[in-house]
Amino acid sequence: MNKRVVTAIVAVLAIALLGGAALGVVLVMEDDGAAPADGPTARPSSTLTGDPTSLDRFYGQKIQWAPCGGNECGTIEVPIDYQKPAEGTLFLNLQRTRATGERVGSLVVNPGGPGAPGTDMIEQADLYFAAPLRKAFDIVGFDPRGTGKSDPVDCITDTELDDQTAADPDPDTPAEVAATVTLGEDFWAGCRARSGRIASHVSTVEAARDMDVLRSALGEQQLNYLGFSYGTKLGATYAELYPANTGRLVLDGAVDPTLSSRASSLSQARGFEVALRSYVQNCVGTGSCFLGSTVDAGVATIKKLIDSIDAKPLPTNDPGDRELTVGRAFYGLVLPLYSEDSWSFLDQGLQQALDGDGSTLLQLSDYYGSRENGRYTDNSLEAIAVINCLDDPTSIEPSQVAAQYPDFDRASPTFGRVFAWGLIGCRGIPFASTDQPNLVIDGAGAAPIMVLGTTRDPATPYEEAVALSKQLKSGFLVTRDGDGHPAYNTGNDCIDKAVHEFLIDDQQPTAGLRC
Repeated sequence: MNKRVVTAIVAVLAIALLGGAALGVVLVMEDDGAAPADGPTARPSSTLTGDPTSLDRFYGQKIQWAPCGGNECGTIEVPIDYQKPAEGTLFLNLQRTRATGERVGSLVVNPGGPGAPGTDMIEQADLYFAAPLRKAFDIVGFDPRGTGKSDPVDCITDTELDDQTAADPDPDTPAEVAATVTLGEDFWAGCRARSGRIASHVSTVEAARDMDVLRSALGEQQLNYLGFSYGTKLGATYAELYPANTGRLVLDGAVDPTLSSRASSLSQARGFEVALRSYVQNCVGTGSCFLGSTVDAGVATIKKLIDSIDAKPLPTNDPGDRELTVGRAFYGLVLPLYSEDSWSFLDQGLQQALDGDGSTLLQLSDYYGSRENGRYTDNSLEAIAVINCLDDPTSIEPSQVAAQYPDFDRASPTFGRVFAWGLIGCRGIPFASTDQPNLVIDGAGAAPIMVLGTTRDPATPYEEAVALSKQLKSGFLVTRDGDGHPAYNTGNDCIDKAVHEFLIDDQQPTAGLRC
């Protein structure tokens, strides 16, 4: 399996696929609560001086870059609570790759999630960014607060995480419902016990404030930024909070920040159904599709397979003897829908599963959760729950889920009920955002902002990009007609040209550009 392709998908996973913790949005720390093996072994020394109640001392920082691999690594210090800057700090992990040609400036990037470590993108910069960007910019990735190596939130053990991802995401018996409720309660109790102080301050607004401190530490008057998926919400939030400091922003695979958690879940359910049917249509178009001779027949084959795995998990070649449960099958199925380049992996996984072997779908599920060699290499699945629920803690009771079925079944006959159950995910969150939790975003006063949308994007459906481009006073839309998530550097030269000319040369494309 070509892990380079899968890695690119994982880095830009959508905002919460399931909306919360109870259905597998969980941890990535070692069982003893220690940082991942490749994480920092000691907290950096503080270099802050001046009035501890003022933000000036944070804005006056200079990054001490040091070689790491072929790039440079560093940290900046930020307040845990921007409303009370004297009450503790945390360190953001940074990595940059220097411009290979005539330098334009710094370009800050975010891969999405929320929860994905931004430094991972820099470690594989040639995979994520085309040569013109690498030539013109120092590309800077950061692990947002609570993620990666930036004081990562920790809620449960690896073993408990395995239990979460294995669980039925569409519980259909009283016992499964009770188990799902318990998993959610245990998750939030663990967050409070292990990471309560940090976990209550990982909102998108606070992460956007961190980006302005980073801008200053980089010596930039304005922030140039490329954000993917959830990173578009982060970028739009920055433009709202700091319009005068907003430089050239590209928001790719855009999220509509006005959507409620329910509306967002319905939107994603529709998006994944469209993506699944597009995948099956491609298979049918070969004239010898193993799933069936029509799209409806192929989708029915997949749905029947999921139901059969729900009834009886499949064996795998996993050295730990893990089975392919219906939960793991779900993650293994949706991951390859993020990119047309990965459809061949889904072919392999489904063909094997239809023959009674769940090995490839299990491997894809592990990639979704950043699980390698029996451990979790980052805390992305844990952080996604905490950040999303801190931003929007709305939830419903388990007894109310069945009433959601009609709307979610219409949105996605295949996946709808999984997303309906996701609506209980924030139930019991013990934290509340204290920094502008009801922020309305229009970016008034910001420089022009490019919003990219892909017509058959499963994770952040095209309609959300259209909506964000209209909500931003200076926003303009560029459309990629195609499959997958997101648009930039996925083989569409027209899109790449538009992005490069905007970021490097400050040239906007023709209005309404469609590629």
